[in-house]
Amino acid sequence: MDLTILAPVGSIIALLFAGYLAYSVIKQSEGTDKMKSIAQAVRKGANAYLKRQYTGVALFFIAMFILLFILASLKYLTFFVPFAFLTGGFFSGLSGFIGMKIATAANSRTANASRTSLNSGLRVAFSSGAVMGLVVVGLGLLDLSIWFFFLQWYYGTVDVIADAAIKIEKITSAMLTFGMGASSMALFARVGGGIFTKAADVGADLVGKVEAGIPEDDPRNPAVIADNVGDNVGDVAGMGADLYESYVGSIVSTSALAVAAGLGMEGVTIPMTMAAIGVLASVVGTFFVRSGEKAEQSVLLKALRRGTYTSSILIAIISFFLVRSVLGMEHIGVYFAILSGLVGGILIGFFTEYFTSDSYKPTKKLAGTSLTGPATIIIGGIALGMLSTAIPVIIVAAAILASFYFAGGAAEFNMGLYGIGISAVGMLSTLGITLATDAYGPVADNAGGIAEMAHLEPEVRKRTDALDSLGNTTAATGKGFAIGSAALTALALIAAYKDQIEIYVKNGSRQFEFNMSIMNPPVLIGLFIGGMLPFLFSALTMEAVGRAAQKIVIEVRRQFREIAGLMEGTAEADYATCVSICTKAAQKEMVAPAFVAIAAPILIGLILGPNGVAGLLAGATVTGFVLAVMMANAGGAWDNAKKHIEGGNHGGKGSDPHKAAVVGDTVGDPFKDTSGPSLNILIKLISMVSIVFGAFVLNNYLVK
Repeated sequence: MDLTILAPVGSIIALLFAGYLAYSVIKQSEGTDKMKSIAQAVRKGANAYLKRQYTGVALFFIAMFILLFILASLKYLTFFVPFAFLTGGFFSGLSGFIGMKIATAANSRTANASRTSLNSGLRVAFSSGAVMGLVVVGLGLLDLSIWFFFLQWYYGTVDVIADAAIKIEKITSAMLTFGMGASSMALFARVGGGIFTKAADVGADLVGKVEAGIPEDDPRNPAVIADNVGDNVGDVAGMGADLYESYVGSIVSTSALAVAAGLGMEGVTIPMTMAAIGVLASVVGTFFVRSGEKAEQSVLLKALRRGTYTSSILIAIISFFLVRSVLGMEHIGVYFAILSGLVGGILIGFFTEYFTSDSYKPTKKLAGTSLTGPATIIIGGIALGMLSTAIPVIIVAAAILASFYFAGGAAEFNMGLYGIGISAVGMLSTLGITLATDAYGPVADNAGGIAEMAHLEPEVRKRTDALDSLGNTTAATGKGFAIGSAALTALALIAAYKDQIEIYVKNGSRQFEFNMSIMNPPVLIGLFIGGMLPFLFSALTMEAVGRAAQKIVIEVRRQFREIAGLMEGTAEADYATCVSICTKAAQKEMVAPAFVAIAAPILIGLILGPNGVAGLLAGATVTGFVLAVMMANAGGAWDNAKKHIEGGNHGGKGSDPHKAAVVGDTVGDPFKDTSGPSLNILIKLISMVSIVFGAFVLNNYLVK
């Protein structure tokens, strides 16, 4: 039996179950008229933002399609690449769009369900998150399946290739390039959404909480709707597109590495079938997410962990029989490579939680630094973020080492590289439910805002606050998971880049031989530029948030000053203006970071050649991974330190320590929700661009 048929079957199951969950959410009541009105305002803002973003991104995709078509005409690419680029971008954007639609439909329903019980609110919010997770894996597998089976038919019927090894090499080479479309869409979604959400959040907090002294999500704050919109366009649509890219990237890069390892179709079968198994395990895991009525983070976290751990155990069991039946016992080490990725993802999530949750010592200690003002809590947060990089780096290093040698890297180097790729697939195999626990967070956050603005009973706000507090932790662990998987996927893509260049050389493009010594000047220069690139990229995105936030601060101050009765609650704020400011700023500000990410590998390649590009990819992956961990964890810790104080510690809400913590949180906002997560995409996108433009660079670079 050809097990690759399970990939489209898994896709259909994921999409059908996502449809069922979406229906179960939609049939819930939205609550009072006031709740419906607030939810409608959030939906309207999110739709307006995505419409404007997709219009701008469509122009970029048209331009890139023309460029890729020209390169295909010049024989640098196959004619499949421009069309694969479009489908990758389309499905990536579609997954984010569907996730955002269900999230904006679920926020008021979560708040209303929380009027009944905590478990009811959890189920609605988690179900909407599961829609996001299952749509990402479902559409990812659909795109992969369409191209895989089409190319099999094409090279077997139209362009008849008798040699099975050459046939699978051509199939995987073509499939590898469509990840650039997914990566490009993910970059725009993450950067644009991140700028929008953090500009609104920073502006709302600085003027509302610090200057005016009003609560979070207070309807008098003109930026409060923009803040809620931002949660959806950044943390749902952006995160969905980001992990879609990691998901398909890990599968196609591992499939390409299977060819280099001499595993042929059997090596390709493993990652594609693993993805289908992951769908089934994720669906089963969703039924284990239930909670009692105790509004404690530990209880709620246990409910979510029950689902993810169940999925992981199922994958660990089934993948053993998969590897044994497809590759045989002589390659059973591949199974242990899968386990190394699976365990690595769980461990990264746990230690991310340790450094960012206020249930543990690091964040509690950080909250204590607020007693001496904003400066000390900012210093403490940066130090915590730096300290937190050690364990994830060690975990990823251990996963790389283990997967390389388990898969047989000591005897056959390419088998070791295949092991690294399959460990990334193992880490991402639980994505359907892991992403559900992440996408759940913004829904719970929105639900709390709606409960506050609609003046629901205190018990409801208590329940939504418990769900929101859990959402902060799951968001932090989700970012850790995304960063760890991005590092492994990027390594697999670097290996795939090297293999693709060698394939171009073998096919007669140009004489070339890799020299990866760090004493080779192109490699050394590439390392330095690659190491710098994440810092430049982060600076551009943080400056973008700062400029946009300044506009929101000025607008909120203006409304507080000029709208009579606003502070007294007798007049309504102009929410639409803040949404419009964030939308325009995000579209304008995301251009420069996107240009840097796409242009850098092409320019370095044309100057320094493939050796320089290899150095660039290595440098960017190392510093990008570490910087992303540092920024995500520092931001998460600042956020939860603020929540810890708001829970009644160190003087509680309105105290000087609370105001200091709010300042720390606003510094951390672009760290954890804009720059940090965007680095995941940067380190994968530059690899994808390098692969797509590999033949062009190989034939036209300057430094010989």
